[in-house]
Formats: sequence, structure tokens, C-alpha cells
Amino acid sequence: MSELTLTVMRLGFLAVLWLFVIVAVQVIRSDLFGTRVTQRGSRRGGEARPQRAQQAQSAPPQQRQQQPGGRRADRGRRGAPTKLVVSEGSLTGTTVALQGQTISLGRAHDSTIVLDDDYASSRHARIYPDRDGQWIVEDLGSTNGTYLDRTRLTTPTPIPLGAPIRIGKTVIELRK
Repeated sequence: MSELTLTVMRLGFLAVLWLFVIVAVQVIRSDLFGTRVTQRGSRRGGEARPQRAQQAQSAPPQQRQQQPGGRRADRGRRGAPTKLVVSEGSLTGTTVALQGQTISLGRAHDSTIVLDDDYASSRHARIYPDRDGQWIVEDLGSTNGTYLDRTRLTTPTPIPLGAPIRIGKTVIELRK
């Protein structure tokens, strides 16, 4: 083997070793200090929603948009939840308006609700609406599990209004 090849192999091994050390230090740092919790507004894009509702109300009945299943776009289901509320944990009082989008829960910074909880996974669970307008909670393979009313979830499950969803020390509920 030539001297040049041996030197290049040594430098490559040294670079891989340093990369391993840097990644290990980052993992230890995140375990010691946790992830940073960012407070998000309870209404993202909240100004646009009342305008759409006013436009739908002022339109003649023939021009109102129909949703699948015959429901009108300007009327929600009676008794349907309108918000997701954190009732226990470090984010107590946080509210997220339910606007038909998927809500992700976990320690990851891009989650809708970022949980600063040692028992939460980075991508712990998600809450999403089904075709019938009912909300579903799904555990995303978390280590410590997601509980709906003291029952550990193994499959996507419909959420009754007011039923507690527990992820570690955090409890979340759907409310009107």
C-alpha cells in the first residue's frame, strides 16, 4: 500500500471518529437539558376564519357551499369539539383551535403541541379528523404509550368529548 493511500485512510478514520464524538455530545446535551418548548398562539391564522364565516352567512342559501354528507359549510356539527385544551402538565391552559388539520404531539420542534416531558417521544401521537367529522387519536409507536381515559392505545381510536388523553404527565382534552 502506498504512503498516500495510508494517510488518506487515517484522515478518513479520524473524520468519522470526530463525527461520532460530536453526535454523541449532542445526544447527551439534549438528554441533560431537554428540548426547548416554544409557546404557540392558540389561533394560527385566526383572523381569516371569522371573515370566511361572515361571507358564508351573508351568501344566499342557494350559493352556500355544501360539504360531503349534506352539511352546510357554515354550520358545524352540534356537540362537535372546537378546541383542544391542555388540562395538566407544563403547558396547562394551552388551547389549539380545531380547524380540520392534523395536530401532532411530541418533543419535536415542528410538532403542533411541543411537549417538554421526559415521558414523551419526539413524534408521540397525532390527532386528526376522520371523514365523519369525528376526531381520532393515534399513538405513533411511542415508548411510553398514549392513554385515552386510562386505556393504552394500540389502534387509532375516536375521542369522546372531554375524555382525557394522557401523554406522560400531560393531559389533553377535546372541548366545545
